[in-house]
Amino acid sequence: MKPTISPSILNCDISDLAGELHKIRNADFAHVDIMDNHFVPNLTWGLPVVEAVIARDILPVDCHLMIEDPDRWAPAYAEAGAASVTFHAEAAKAPLRLAGEIHRLGAKVGLGLKPDTDIHDYEDLLSYFDMILVMTVEPGFGGQPFLHSQMNKIRRVREAAKRSGVEIAIQVDGGVNRKTIEIAADAGADVFVAGSAVFKAEDAYEEVDELRRIAAAHVH
Repeated sequence: MKPTISPSILNCDISDLAGELHKIRNADFAHVDIMDNHFVPNLTWGLPVVEAVIARDILPVDCHLMIEDPDRWAPAYAEAGAASVTFHAEAAKAPLRLAGEIHRLGAKVGLGLKPDTDIHDYEDLLSYFDMILVMTVEPGFGGQPFLHSQMNKIRRVREAAKRSGVEIAIQVDGGVNRKTIEIAADAGADVFVAGSAVFKAEDAYEEVDELRRIAAAHVH
């Protein structure tokens, strides 16, 4: 299993979006965090920024929707051309119907879980999704410390997928750096969102390569 690196542009210089995307052109995706100041206590950006990143055609876009009512709003991100759209289990009213709609529009689908959300209630639904996002911080702000308590959840997701014969990616988002990416990969994660670690590095391009190298040595 190869690791996937998806730097979060939440930590980039948005006034030079094209330049910042060029810095991480060796990544697998550009991760775009959509926050509405309702589901989480922060307001970032919405569909126009996603469309701008897609239009640059430097990297495919991995959208993380931290919003209320994804049932209404999430399909638009797939329709705009996002490669992957993740919505939160805690916010979706009809997650299976929504997953089907996003798939129909041509995007992969992720299900996000906040730190206090148990995977147990969703184990039987894994086959409907391409990816499970295990938040390793409380969603809402970049730069938070990595929650080691979520490693058991990653292991439970991976074990449940194996029992069900489901191939699924496990993404971690929050506090990912050279040290914690190793821990998360050992637990069973294979998709890594790194924001501050990449965009605050001296060389973002080299940091992406280094994170991928470390993860590759530990991904199962």
